[in-house]
Amino acid sequence: MTDAVFQVGQRVRIADRTPRVHHRVPSYAKGRVGVIERVCGLHGEPEKFIRGNGEPKQRIYRVRIPQSELWQDYEGTERDKLEIEIFEHWLEETE
Repeated sequence: MTDAVFQVGQRVRIADRTPRVHHRVPSYAKGRVGVIERVCGLHGEPEKFIRGNGEPKQRIYRVRIPQSELWQDYEGTERDKLEIEIFEHWLEETE
């Protein structure tokens, strides 16, 4: 198992791109900044798996994003968060 690139508590940005291949990053999360809540295990990467390249493994991270960062007119409390699991190659370092 390879070492994790990102650590719990680290701020990251979810890449804002739309590849022509199957991917599992919802459009509402693209470009958003969150914090690594948990480093998950290695899992099959859907962008490569769908092309029949076997099952390459990619680390997944659980990222916590405030709901107010996702939805412009969000009226809930500041405690409301989305936790979403994102593959490592979709995450970027941010300040």
